[in-house]
Amino acid sequence: MTGTGGGGWTRLVTARPRLSLLLALVVTALAVFAGGGVADRMGSGGWEDPDARSTYAAEVLEREFPASQPNLLLLLDAGRGRVDDPAVAAEAERLTAALAAEPGVTGVGSYWRTKAPLMRSEDGSQALIAARVQGDDKTATATLDRIAPRFEGTRGPVSVSIGGPVAVQREVTTTIQEDLLRAELIALPVTLVLLVLVFGSAVAALLPLGVGIVAILGTNAVLRGLTEITEVSVFAQNLTTALGLGLAIDYALFIVRRYREELAAGKDPAAAVATTLRTAGRTVLFSALTVAVALSGMLFFPMYFLRSFAYAGVAVVLLAAAAALILLPAALVLLGDRVNALDLRRLWRRGRKAGRPDGSGGPDGSGRGWARSTALVMRRAPVFAVATTAGLLLLGLPFLGVKFGTVDDRQLPSTAASHLVQQQIRDGFPGSPGAGLVVLAEGPADDAAYAAYRGRIAELPGVLRADGPIRSGAYAYFSVLAEGEAVGRQAQDLVDEVRAVDAPFTTSVTGQAAVLVDAQDVIAEQLPKAGVLIAAATLLLVFLMTGSLLIPLQAVLLNALSLTAMFGAVVWVFQEGHLSGLLGFTPTGDIETTLPVLMFCIAFGLSMDYGVFLISRIKEEYERTGDHEGAVRAGLAKTGGLITAAAVILAVVMVAIGSSRVTNTKMLGLGIALAVLMDAMVVRGLLVPAVMKLTGRATWWAPRPLRALHDRFGLSEGESAAPPAPEGRAAEETAAPVPERVG
Repeated sequence: MTGTGGGGWTRLVTARPRLSLLLALVVTALAVFAGGGVADRMGSGGWEDPDARSTYAAEVLEREFPASQPNLLLLLDAGRGRVDDPAVAAEAERLTAALAAEPGVTGVGSYWRTKAPLMRSEDGSQALIAARVQGDDKTATATLDRIAPRFEGTRGPVSVSIGGPVAVQREVTTTIQEDLLRAELIALPVTLVLLVLVFGSAVAALLPLGVGIVAILGTNAVLRGLTEITEVSVFAQNLTTALGLGLAIDYALFIVRRYREELAAGKDPAAAVATTLRTAGRTVLFSALTVAVALSGMLFFPMYFLRSFAYAGVAVVLLAAAAALILLPAALVLLGDRVNALDLRRLWRRGRKAGRPDGSGGPDGSGRGWARSTALVMRRAPVFAVATTAGLLLLGLPFLGVKFGTVDDRQLPSTAASHLVQQQIRDGFPGSPGAGLVVLAEGPADDAAYAAYRGRIAELPGVLRADGPIRSGAYAYFSVLAEGEAVGRQAQDLVDEVRAVDAPFTTSVTGQAAVLVDAQDVIAEQLPKAGVLIAAATLLLVFLMTGSLLIPLQAVLLNALSLTAMFGAVVWVFQEGHLSGLLGFTPTGDIETTLPVLMFCIAFGLSMDYGVFLISRIKEEYERTGDHEGAVRAGLAKTGGLITAAAVILAVVMVAIGSSRVTNTKMLGLGIALAVLMDAMVVRGLLVPAVMKLTGRATWWAPRPLRALHDRFGLSEGESAAPPAPEGRAAEETAAPVPERVG
């Protein structure tokens, strides 16, 4: 992909920077208006497969038998009294009738009406009223907001607390919104301080924040529009903030560094911006595409929780790149040399030598430090390659023991009201409404057929009891109580066994364990497709950038290897519960099924982001000199500090997100922060130079048909002259051709 150096886009930005800024600011202002109130329109579910039989059964049961799928629980506590006392029973009956009269509430039942032992605590001091709040997540939450003040609190001889999935859902949404605001208040000032340290200029440091804010506001507007046509998870807002700031900083660091280099070389601001857009700008565009491809892999999965992250991720990546290629160059043209103004480092750097004004290093000699460390790694390349790979694989070993589960109230802090209610039910009750399996039966059948079917289920290993059927027209359902945990391995196995039981009518199994089994099945089915898309698109994009056959393969394999520490830590910390006291969460002994997929797509994309920046600069140096090892050293010397700084800043943002009180958000933020740091400091600093040393000049080889493809469609960042021709026919075959000079 060759450039003329005077492309229309470059001319527009350099010739009319004020117009570019004005148009961008108008669009941003419209985004603020369009994205207002987006969080109120988002859901907090989306972990189930909408096309699964368990989802179908749940929808039919909600319509035909609302009492079979309660999502609202009122926990009545009689204190020192007993729930069977006349005064308590009378108040419970009043509350049951009042709840049944509420619009949007159906299927109301209680211990006092059914005398079901599962609805009374073992010590007799507590009992439950169960109901079904109708509608989707937003409608059910609005209904609960309306009715909750009328029921919770002290009511005569009892104290009433509200629990159940709809209460958990409401509290998760509220907690995430509060935590996101706190994370932004933490991340923004800390990020600004770090940017000042990196850039050495308050003016330059403000530019990435501006790009990030524009990307975040624009993505909120996109998500607001999507809520009109599809379900969007509230969790996606966390990704919007994290990637909006993180990628904006990455792209701005790369562009401003190149702009300062061109200024230091004697170019005027307009020419420096033009060169920057032809070089670093194109690398930013390719990087954004690789990240967007990785995140779009989540569109293969039907759960709207995962799809929401794809919507938010792709939007924020493309908007961050657009802002970095529109707003930032226009601002640089207007600022000129003033981009280096307000050097706040002077306050603590008096008497010490300043960092280079091009921004390619920190204090003097930092680039040389990267060059020296890279030379050391390359001298001992086999040792570093083997030791680093073995260390990363060792850190990932805990993931071999991963156990998958579903989201419940334990996502919330132990002090959350709905968590407290559910914990009291787990600790004090022999069972919980909705915790077992429910079998939906469709089609005509007589009493004998129903009884025979129930008997076959009751005989299955692990079944404590099977009740039913409850009938309504052509439908009936059976309740199955299993031994062990509601979503444990035994319950999951039982789902398959119940589904295999012969019946003279159509059956569908639902319940928490059935939803989990179906989610695992669809993930296992779609994961290879998503993986092939991500790998193929990444290989193609990196090839178009480098013209090499080997570098794309290295990029995919090393990026995947960089994620092992993250997956191992997720299991060791969040599944097994290590550090749970320090981090403030309740371990459940499993990991929510969709989280590893989400974390892989995000972390892989971010790793490719750093990989593209490093490889592009190494390639530029190789094209200029023809010295493979020298190019690796120079590439790391010029980008190693920037990549590390960008990774640290992004890690700060992710740790701020990881300070959330919701466990899944905590896991996402802290896990991605670890992956980013491991990739930037271990993989880019140790493994990449070691592997490139081992592969030598063959790193740049490609067969002739692929060379021709790259000559026509490929990307070159550098503007440098071609390297000296390698000596001999063997060298001619191993060295990749030098792409046409850009510009």
